[in-house]
Amino acid sequence: MTRDGQPDHPVTLDRPPPGPSTRPRRRWWAAPVLAGCLLLGAAAPPGRSAAVTGPVLPAGAVLLSAGALFLVADPSTLTAYGPDGRPRWRAPAPAGAWTAASVADLVLVTARDDARQVTGTTAYAADTGQPRWRRPDRVQPAGAAAVAVTEVRSVADPGQRVQGAVRGVDLATGADRWSVPVPSTAVLAASPGRIVVVHDTGLARVHDVRHGAAIAETRLPPAGYAPDNPLVVGDHLVLRHPAPGGTALTGYDLPALTPRWRRLLPVGETPAPGCPRLLCLAGVTDRRALDPATGAQVWRWPGGAGWQPVPGEPDPTRQVLLRPGGDGRALVVAVDRDGPRPGGTLPAGTRDCHLVADALACRDPDGRLTVRPATGT
Repeated sequence: MTRDGQPDHPVTLDRPPPGPSTRPRRRWWAAPVLAGCLLLGAAAPPGRSAAVTGPVLPAGAVLLSAGALFLVADPSTLTAYGPDGRPRWRAPAPAGAWTAASVADLVLVTARDDARQVTGTTAYAADTGQPRWRRPDRVQPAGAAAVAVTEVRSVADPGQRVQGAVRGVDLATGADRWSVPVPSTAVLAASPGRIVVVHDTGLARVHDVRHGAAIAETRLPPAGYAPDNPLVVGDHLVLRHPAPGGTALTGYDLPALTPRWRRLLPVGETPAPGCPRLLCLAGVTDRRALDPATGAQVWRWPGGAGWQPVPGEPDPTRQVLLRPGGDGRALVVAVDRDGPRPGGTLPAGTRDCHLVADALACRDPDGRLTVRPATGT
């Protein structure tokens, strides 16, 4: 039973009741099944295919993912592996710590120094690893395009805010295609075909990524603006901000930035990644998903608060979450618009997992690269 005295179902669907001629679908992850699968120590279903074991990874290597590639970066070499665990290419690695992303036919690798300040972004051909171009700033995808930003220098919170300008990047050459000034500081939210620049004054502008032209603008409520606030979820922008009675979420249409709904958040609940095409919220014990168009609850998952998304570029239809268990194993669950679906367990000692296409690439207990199906593990 839940704290409010209701049955503790794993997922509660808040949808209109079916009409007279519609039969409700039966969910195979109904309460007894999902509860049993998620209990630590419960027997997990056997994998649909065996894991592929690769080479021992250097102890100090940084593991990254970019689209359908799994990257291993050591101080001198960047090695790319496919979702089958086989090496695709090797290239010289930029100096420093790295983050990676993919856009079009490129892999973008951004390096940072010991103070976590950006030292540049290198673009590699995704199929061969051939370096194409390099820029001194941070380059990030915006759908099928990319934009470059200069971060506000900060040791405590690097990457939280940008300044100077947001620039559209020519993917063929790395040159600027357009520039939007940022007079003070701002945060950036990207979606396919457009970006939303939220200035520190609360002024939010939507720009087309082809030419940088402003499409719409509005004044947002005062808030703790950051890379995860506001969030772009599908064709909607969702902002977390103070409101009478506590903290609220407000949903806006894109690209017009028309406000559509507002909801107060329960104490302790915050937006969290892990709900493709939905707004995921993690509370003290539960995880739930809201429709970004209306703010209505779509499903609720008691016990889902502690699950963490596997790093990797977001799948538009599904996300994979992990939760370490008391015996060293990690439980796996896939989340889509219909809610969570259990996927089994990972062996004890598995670590550094990344989602690559439809596979999980991890270090196994012996430090080897291991690639296995993202579900049915």
